Amino acid sequence: MHETADRILNLLKRHGARTADQLGAALSMTGMGARRHLDMLLREGLVEKYDLVEGVGRPKKFWKLTDKGHARFPDAHAELTTKMIGDIRRLFGEEGLGRLIAERERDMRLTYERALQGRAQLSERVEALAAIRAAEGYMARVERDGADFLLIEDHCPICAAATVCQGFCRSELAMFRMMLGEGACIEREEYLLEGGRRCTYRIRKAE
Repeated sequence: MHETADRILNLLKRHGARTADQLGAALSMTGMGARRHLDMLLREGLVEKYDLVEGVGRPKKFWKLTDKGHARFPDAHAELTTKMIGDIRRLFGEEGLGRLIAERERDMRLTYERALQGRAQLSERVEALAAIRAAEGYMARVERDGADFLLIEDHCPICAAATVCQGFCRSELAMFRMMLGEGACIEREEYLLEGGRRCTYRIRKAE
């Protein structure tokens, strides 16, 4: 029961609002079976439902995560992190905070370079980048959109830190560009901190 409920929470986190029938199909069960789990999650305050009209006919009932549901996907020590960033900013100013971000970027670069070593094709580099981001807790994956790649991160384990210091986000985007090389163009299309449900990056070969 709990394993299925956890899978439903993961599906809603990755794909956003879904109907019970859609969730049931993804879990190889009936919509009615999915609704039983959703009702349990509703009582726990982890999901909520709403009606949405699509075309003609009766509205469909969609389910989505509540704030409590999103909180099931941990931000890495959020309260402690935000306090430490505030302390660094107060004690050492923006310059000190910038040095902290630069040090994190240096460590990331060494790790990412090892992961991407020997991967010459853009598709290989994007997949390797997604794999390492997934291992870091970003729920990262790659989708194709025509000739472009979409690097999708359904979760941000440093969201609290990024909220109080967006230098972390700028640093990560700069890191992606460095790792993918001059042969790739990458732009952030969806941004969690600007109201997006997730962070999405469009990657295409440079012309």
